[in-house]
Amino acid sequence: MKARILKVIVILQFLVLPILGQNKPDTIRISDDIDLIKLSDNAYLHISYLQTKSWGKVGANGLLLVKNGEALMIDTPWNDEQTEELTSWIKDSLHATITAIIPTHWHEDCMGGLRYLQSEDVKSYAGQRTINIAKEKNLPVPQYGFTDSLSINFQNIPVECYYFGGGHTIDLIEVWLPTEDILFAGDVLKDIKSKSLGNIADADIKAWPITVKRIAKRFPKAKTVIPGHGNIGGADLIEHTLKLLEE
Repeated sequence: MKARILKVIVILQFLVLPILGQNKPDTIRISDDIDLIKLSDNAYLHISYLQTKSWGKVGANGLLLVKNGEALMIDTPWNDEQTEELTSWIKDSLHATITAIIPTHWHEDCMGGLRYLQSEDVKSYAGQRTINIAKEKNLPVPQYGFTDSLSINFQNIPVECYYFGGGHTIDLIEVWLPTEDILFAGDVLKDIKSKSLGNIADADIKAWPITVKRIAKRFPKAKTVIPGHGNIGGADLIEHTLKLLEE
């Protein structure tokens, strides 16, 4: 009897484990400092890692849209070297060329690789506030700016950019991909494991909760929500961030 039960358990394990595995995203290790996770037929999460003095080794999230031999990047890796490495891998493995980049704010985890992409004649779009700050700080300056919203048609995939107000920085924007049901929120939202707001050196603490509430109102049922750092989630990241702001 015990042998029969054990046999049944083993059979169930072989049946269930492959099913569970199918639900896990495919992670591609590009290098020690760059990972890529496929989210849909056209969308990939890229994660780059940098050893920092204040926070240790930090992973930063970005997004790629890839279709018909072209790629659109939302936020670069931390620096030009990582961005060149990711760009080369995209060319060799996905057979696509990056044609556009959207940095969501001026920090290095969003546009640290912009100089390299511009040397490759990649078009860059950003909020006008980001452009203004880049000029003030002598950083690479994105080409095309907008004040409140911008819509880009990338290979028949609509890409919608919005400015809802200050938060982690005064210039941070959010990017909505309606056909993919993905909201790239960036550093305005914290991942579910975060116990603090992280780096607030350039934050607008007073405006931050107002901005998050505007995002909640605009995207109440976003299926996939991507914070600037940490694991992706859903609308629960909005509520979690609001709680952190209240604390």
